[in-house]
Amino acid sequence: MNKIKDDTTESQILEAAKSIFQSKGMDGARMQEIADKAGINKAMLHYYYRSKQMLFEAVFNNAFSLLAPQLNAILNDDSSIEEKIKNFTSNYISFIIKHPYLPNFVIQELNRNPEFIIKLKVSKDFPNLDKFKKQVEEEIKTGVIKPIKAEQLFINIMALNIFPFVAKPLIKAFINAEDATYNQLMENRKTEVSNFIINSIKN
Repeated sequence: MNKIKDDTTESQILEAAKSIFQSKGMDGARMQEIADKAGINKAMLHYYYRSKQMLFEAVFNNAFSLLAPQLNAILNDDSSIEEKIKNFTSNYISFIIKHPYLPNFVIQELNRNPEFIIKLKVSKDFPNLDKFKKQVEEEIKTGVIKPIKAEQLFINIMALNIFPFVAKPLIKAFINAEDATYNQLMENRKTEVSNFIINSIKN
């Protein structure tokens, strides 16, 4: 029972921290507020996480550890570049719809602590582009796709997928959309983005 209780308490802490970090950012979040939201006292929170930075990294790593292996698997499977673009886009958008705080988390932390990415890169599941680069070169040589640097293609994929989530309030204001309309647009982007990119590179 103790093990189950410990896991439940830690899960409550991470959910509470995720909510507070999402609304107030790293600098604006307070450990007491996170403890209150998790329904525990501050001493118990510090027992699990000695500092706000450790808690922030735990929340981020918890989400990143779910997303990164999916994306890495897509980049390194045997599917074509076209299929990779479709699968990457679909998986990424599905995941971010469920974890909308993640893109802003990354940007906030990289602006606040640029060395944060070094910790991420050592993860075994951090996306590796080597196979993707070779495939792009091969498909250019065989005439499947137009000449393009693999790095530029990957940036295009990331930018078109990430920006709508980072700029959600701005986009909703521009198009005068409520949450339901915005969410449907994001669902539609699973095909819109992949088709846009594929059509731009296909011969």
